[in-house]
Amino acid sequence: MKDEAKDIATQSIEAQAAPESEAATKTPAKKRRVRKAKATDANAALEARIGYSFSDPNLLMQAITHVSALKSGRKRGDSYQRLEFLGDHVLGLVVSDMLYHAFPNADEGELSKRLAELVRKESCADVAKSLGLLDDIKLGSVGSSADARLRKSILGDICEAVIGAVFLDGGYAAVAEFVKRNWTERMHKPRRPLRDPKTVLQEWAQGKGLPTPVYREVERTGPHHDPQFRVAVDLPGLAPAEGIGGSKRAAEKVAASVMIEREGVGGGNDG
Repeated sequence: MKDEAKDIATQSIEAQAAPESEAATKTPAKKRRVRKAKATDANAALEARIGYSFSDPNLLMQAITHVSALKSGRKRGDSYQRLEFLGDHVLGLVVSDMLYHAFPNADEGELSKRLAELVRKESCADVAKSLGLLDDIKLGSVGSSADARLRKSILGDICEAVIGAVFLDGGYAAVAEFVKRNWTERMHKPRRPLRDPKTVLQEWAQGKGLPTPVYREVERTGPHHDPQFRVAVDLPGLAPAEGIGGSKRAAEKVAASVMIEREGVGGGNDG
């Protein structure tokens, strides 16, 4: 009788413990499902803000992933960097196409200036902010203050990476629609005044500890009433840069612009 009571008690205990044990084994899987559902919802919200639904969501995740967030063993190419490279050039192509058709009377110089303004990192960062991408960037453990600074500094890069991802996932038509939606209004805004290239070059030289750039007339051609000046600008340690214009001042500005472009100096120019 005692043995029978003992067996019944044991079965009762096992019956009570079984659901707990079963629930315990299911908890990690349930947590994974919850995390996956949350990630899916986050992706859908991000795609809604971008205005494009990805066939391959991994491309979007790669586009917003900084190298610091990669797990051990992952390649740097799994971060946004390769997509940024692609997106930079795709953006230039699409915006060039937009400018070509929007300004039929603009010459090459005018189109080039407008293009440079529209595809600069600051412009891309503005688009990223308008899409709310700042908080979507995936970073590793870099500290709260460094986190905020890093997010802002790479915001333009992330925008270009998203462009690259859309291009790979949906082709030219899809990415052209994305760029047009986010750049058309900017394209038609009055251009901000660009700084004098001589001033830009001088400030850059001073920042490098170099003396003030020296401009010298190399050649003067043409009739007296319509001369053409060829001017060179010199800075120690750098090859001279030359420019041609209808006045010395105009030729100097062209020469400064040539050196600015060659040396990768920021700040723009007004030709």
